[in-house]
Amino acid sequence: MPFLGISGMQYSGGSLAGARILLAEDSNVFTSMISTKLKELFDIDIEICRNFEELQFAYDKSSEPIRLAISNINLPGAEKGEALEYLIDLSIPTIVFTGTFQEGMRDALIAKDVVDYILKDNIFAVDLLAESICRFLTNHRHHVLIVDDSATARALLSSRLKRYNFRVSVAENGTKALEILKANRDIGLMVTDYNMPDIDGFELTRRIRASIGSHELRIIGVSSSTNRLLSARFLKAGGNDFILRPFIDEEFYCRVNQNLDTLLQIQSVRQVRLSA
Repeated sequence: MPFLGISGMQYSGGSLAGARILLAEDSNVFTSMISTKLKELFDIDIEICRNFEELQFAYDKSSEPIRLAISNINLPGAEKGEALEYLIDLSIPTIVFTGTFQEGMRDALIAKDVVDYILKDNIFAVDLLAESICRFLTNHRHHVLIVDDSATARALLSSRLKRYNFRVSVAENGTKALEILKANRDIGLMVTDYNMPDIDGFELTRRIRASIGSHELRIIGVSSSTNRLLSARFLKAGGNDFILRPFIDEEFYCRVNQNLDTLLQIQSVRQVRLSA
């Protein structure tokens, strides 16, 4: 069944069955809605844990790895967030599904490197959760290149993308980026710094666009500069998007998703035209 997400994600790749997914949630309403939605859209059967004891038992009973967990912050037997801490300590990728949320809580969740957090405060909550799950389970199909001369910046962006289950390559300069792109034509997105010593982000983008169009590779520029005109210059050089540092995780992930969604839509249209 084709799936169109709230944010514009399109998926028609069929069943995602096979991945072991746990749902730590005590609400009968939400467990029923989530189970039904995931089965209907992606043929996914989830394991439901209604309290902390059941969650621990689910982990201990099988050696099969848990691909993803969806967890409420508070569960019976874990009213102070112990269930989430348990999943994080086990290095299980986790999407938080919660009805209570404050700014401080958001910062704490991001610091724990959760995959995503979904609020139960709107009628689209389950649809948003389904999209987040679908993205995580399919993001490994996307290969992203990070280009930055700062080792710290490369590590930060790389860890963010790997948290979301992307395949990631890194380059410390423009010359290396061109070599990696030549050897890996499956790269669909490049995130590049502007200020680099050998080839700056503008020149790198121009050179890439001489042989690789936006229908094959999306390019996002990033910079810590206060010059607001950099975005215009970057887009004129052939870039598709631009983000000023510092940016928050949600903004970065949204921009990545939007560019990859656009890439897939363009490629789908081109494929239809070529086969017509």
